[in-house]
Amino acid sequence: MTENVSAAAVSADGTVIAFTAWGQGEPLIIIDGATAYPAINPTNEEVGRLLGDEFRTYAYDRRGRGESTDTAPYAVEREIEDLAALIEVAGAPATVFGWSSGAVLALDAAAAGLSITRLALFEPPFVVDDSRPPLPADYVGRLDAAVADGRPGDAAELFMTAAVGLPAEAVDGIRQSEFWPIMEAVAPTIAYDGRIMGNTMSGAPLPRDRWAAVTVPTLVMHGTGTFPFIITGTQALAELLPTATLQAVKGEQHTAPADVLASALRDFAHAH
Repeated sequence: MTENVSAAAVSADGTVIAFTAWGQGEPLIIIDGATAYPAINPTNEEVGRLLGDEFRTYAYDRRGRGESTDTAPYAVEREIEDLAALIEVAGAPATVFGWSSGAVLALDAAAAGLSITRLALFEPPFVVDDSRPPLPADYVGRLDAAVADGRPGDAAELFMTAAVGLPAEAVDGIRQSEFWPIMEAVAPTIAYDGRIMGNTMSGAPLPRDRWAAVTVPTLVMHGTGTFPFIITGTQALAELLPTATLQAVKGEQHTAPADVLASALRDFAHAH
């Protein structure tokens, strides 16, 4: 079956995880980063269609976003279980590709022993030096408080300023755009990615033990025009993982064109 199919997997805690699949072949699962999900990230579908002759690509709504449900209380382990449920539906083992903080979730899932043959990671947003301000130590707490107080817009603004690094005046403009209701809708999930990142955006070296159990071939990518701190962070990860390959791909800042990304994923899969 080569046409796209929309369906759902059920996680261990009963959370329904909606996904769409394209193509045929070995399973490739895409994990979005903070705030993103397939309906607002068309690159996932473009990549899936470009690889459709060789891979069955799955893009899913992480819990609390899009068509997926959510179940309290949150823990990073629940998101690993979500991915495990999707891998079971897709047919283990699977290649897993993660964008941004989704790349860190992919690493955690591989370290937890999920049935993953290879990892491809695009710009995990580690901050391992002083080239940009660290994430505030109370970041997750402030996100939780804003959502609990019924201020999802404030949570989204904190993400955009403290995590993404946008100036406040730029966020003021985004608040007036058609995109803002989407940000407010996913705001309760922003703290999830904050928990996944942990202290890896503090400016300190990456933890040497967190992903020590990751032994599968791993492609660590960054765009050619990205932020300097991203390049430093991806280099640090590649040096940390003995099975990692570092690759710069054509792209600007925190994105990459679908054709370039699909080509990199195909070449990586053929080599491993």
